[in-house]
Amino acid sequence: MLLAGVLLLLGIASSKFSARLGVPVLVLFLSVGMLAGSEGLGRIPFEDYALANNIGSVALALILFDGGLRTPLQAVRRVWKPALALSTVGVLLTSLINGLAAAWVLKLPLLQGLLVGSIVGSTDAAAVFSMLRSSGLRLPERLTATLEVESGANDPMAIFLTLGLIGVITGSADSPLALLWLFLGQFGVGTIAGLLVGRLATAAVNRINLDTPGLYPLLALAFALVAFGAAAVLGGSGFLAVYIAGIVLGSSSIVFRRGIFSFHDAIAWLGQIVLFVMLGLLSFPSRLLAVAWEGLLIALVLILVARPIAVWASVWPFRFRRRDLTFLSWVGLKGAVPITLATFPLLAGVPKSGQIFNAVFFVVVLSALSQGWSLPLVARWLHIGRPADPTPALSVEINALRQVDGEIVDYTVQPGSLVAGLPLRELALPDGVVVSLIVRGQEVVMPRGSSTLLPGDHVFVALRTALEPLIDRLFDPDPEPSELPPGLRLSFHAATTIDQLHRCLGLPLPQGISPERAAQSLGALLQQEGLAAAVSIGVLQLHPGMDQDHVSVTGPTLQA
Repeated sequence: MLLAGVLLLLGIASSKFSARLGVPVLVLFLSVGMLAGSEGLGRIPFEDYALANNIGSVALALILFDGGLRTPLQAVRRVWKPALALSTVGVLLTSLINGLAAAWVLKLPLLQGLLVGSIVGSTDAAAVFSMLRSSGLRLPERLTATLEVESGANDPMAIFLTLGLIGVITGSADSPLALLWLFLGQFGVGTIAGLLVGRLATAAVNRINLDTPGLYPLLALAFALVAFGAAAVLGGSGFLAVYIAGIVLGSSSIVFRRGIFSFHDAIAWLGQIVLFVMLGLLSFPSRLLAVAWEGLLIALVLILVARPIAVWASVWPFRFRRRDLTFLSWVGLKGAVPITLATFPLLAGVPKSGQIFNAVFFVVVLSALSQGWSLPLVARWLHIGRPADPTPALSVEINALRQVDGEIVDYTVQPGSLVAGLPLRELALPDGVVVSLIVRGQEVVMPRGSSTLLPGDHVFVALRTALEPLIDRLFDPDPEPSELPPGLRLSFHAATTIDQLHRCLGLPLPQGISPERAAQSLGALLQQEGLAAAVSIGVLQLHPGMDQDHVSVTGPTLQA
């Protein structure tokens, strides 16, 4: 217990200094484990690969579930095609190219070389989630979603290739039909199990009506373990299942949402600390140095050749910008999944499996150091993203025993955003949106119509859930287009103008409308045709509101 507590404290302390040192946090966790290992200062003997495999699988499941919770279903719908291409074709190409290089560099038979390529072929979810959170960057939504969905969904392909090659080498899966069933099982069973358990978890969280709020996060955790275990027992990918279950649950309206998310954020951090410290304990620096030259060559091929070719070949048809493709090529981070997969050959008795494990471990450390450390530099060089929002000075949490169509969102006013420098009265806020609190430094500002929003302010906005994409645009200095549900009816104060709707919320400005007409209030435009009739302004329709002070606005599809 004392040893576990000390290692956990060292892991947490290393995460605190990760950003200051410019070193990826997972590398620091690995370093803590290596220092505590049998060849480090701690002299803790640990070489149980089966136990490491089991602990690693559980930790990865917790990390993937938290990643799924924070991946909106809308983002998945936007990027599922390029993410799927990267998760399948991209992993296959990376594995083939790097496997050929590994066979030549390590002087292994072709199948063993391809096994090395398959083990390091996938982008690691734990590493990607960790780096995106700790990089201090806010990347474009499409790029972030592509990276997260790819890393969360590409494990089945890597597992299929690894298990398939182990089966061919050992003779346990020497028929094409056996490999086909393995492939279909990894993807098909994992997807179905994740969808079913995710829907079941959503229904249970909302209907079980527990007396103790603290049990809701544990209920979600139980379903995460069920998703992973059910898929694994049925021959599917537990990693894919738990990630999909997290997406389904996180994208649904659930009670105690903030508490569930906060709990699983902590669990994911615990999983990362335990996972990488344990993998550090499992390593032997002397063995890594013995394959340093070979590992360096394999890593260079992986980073500079295999990953870029795989990305450009699989994602080019989906109209990404060249700089986005370059960034995707660089962020092929390796982490716990390759090291965990490298234990499979050891457990199966594959020849040269010890050499394979050490080479994979060296490649992972080198990838994390080079790609993880340089991620912010590459993003700035490519002019991608911006500094992440500062940590809120105040947090607000609402616990509800039933589903509530609303939430309180904390926005940070960024320089260059639409709201910066504007008083609240000039914002075109629809009904169902209220600025409830402004925090400026250590001062709490009670919002009034004359309150001007300044860069750095934290603005707490109470809103209906469906309106969040519209309000997000107000606080984003580089807003991206996004579609709102068709037929959404918005209600505005009658003094709001068409020009305000266009500038603040991005609602379409009708073609050919004069500046004078755009500057007229919605109430005046409606009165010109009589309060009983609807008025068409381009694709927008104005309708009488709930009273004479309000006007309803609808459109076939409002563009935010």
